[in-house]
Amino acid sequence: MAAKDEQQSPLHILFFPFLAHGHLIPIADMAALFASRGVRCTILTTPVNAAIIRSAVDRANDASLGTNCPAIDISVVPFPDVGLPPGVENGTTLTSPGDRLKFFQAAEQLREPFDRFLADHHPDVVVSDSFFHWSADAAAEHGVPRLGFLGSSLFAGSCSHSMLRNNPLETAPDDPDALVSLPGLPHRVQLRRSQMVDPVKRPDLWELHQRVDAADQKSFGEVLNSFHELEPDYVEHYQTTLGRRAWLVGPVALASKDMAGRGASALSVDADSCMRWLDAKQPGSVVYISFGTLISFSPAELRELARGLDLSGKNFVWVVGRAGPDSSEWMPEGFADLIARGDRGFIVRGWAPQMLILNHPAIGGFVTHCGWNSTLESITLI
Repeated sequence: MAAKDEQQSPLHILFFPFLAHGHLIPIADMAALFASRGVRCTILTTPVNAAIIRSAVDRANDASLGTNCPAIDISVVPFPDVGLPPGVENGTTLTSPGDRLKFFQAAEQLREPFDRFLADHHPDVVVSDSFFHWSADAAAEHGVPRLGFLGSSLFAGSCSHSMLRNNPLETAPDDPDALVSLPGLPHRVQLRRSQMVDPVKRPDLWELHQRVDAADQKSFGEVLNSFHELEPDYVEHYQTTLGRRAWLVGPVALASKDMAGRGASALSVDADSCMRWLDAKQPGSVVYISFGTLISFSPAELRELARGLDLSGKNFVWVVGRAGPDSSEWMPEGFADLIARGDRGFIVRGWAPQMLILNHPAIGGFVTHCGWNSTLESITLI
């Protein structure tokens, strides 16, 4: 009788995101989603990356006050010393191929603190990023079920599986513009040869993709930031034809209690001013332009984009990002004056509160790099 009266401990999930904004933010949102259902959630990451998601986690925890929902915990481990400058712990801050190599070496070295957490805390399940392919074996050694987090769509996952299983480049013409068909998919899908991983020219990258796919296949299953209605044919294909256990929990951004600050260790002054600027615009009159945190443009490319925005005659908010040139030398004639007047254009340098912007009634269109997170967040525009 006493055993029945004892309160059962909540399920404990360890989330282990890859060290890049596009992986960290959906994991933080997913943790908020599970925590709101009474699950104890821990996110394991490094100091700089913890700062990126801290605001979102704090807002989720504040929202759970007065409920029976456990608070989300961030477990911080040191970033491995591999010769990178202090504070360089995130994919968005890498500036050279050498730094990227060191960064991935550091990611491999996170196995030791990951192992230690599993041994010390014995979570019930691990949700780890697919790029941490070694986490499948580590979790198995500790007897903990592992779910791989695929940070893209089931369509992309299905295409990747077809490419890795069939290697269609082997019989394709040696022309970067040649169209290569991916077999075994619900629809006809063709990519240019230059868009695919070539196992001959990039054996290292091919091997990485093979390891990632093998680790996810031997795990308990996969969890994805998607939903059935968005890609029903590929949900069926992935789960039935390929026999993969996959759970769709998206769009996880809807679980965020922190649309203003999610993904930012500190909001830029531009971001705050941007919202006031949008408040003065008519509904549906502003085009929002953002190409994600990893894309960088040359001054010439920025100049062409600016010229197009000027000629469009439309109101716009353009996220240039911290990596963009600080000076206005790239701006075509008259563009700096257009921005200075502030009547038709607004530039955000640094982090932009994308969910907050996309949900603003003044936004009528989104020019995007079509990253998966941005694609899901833009559903609010439909």
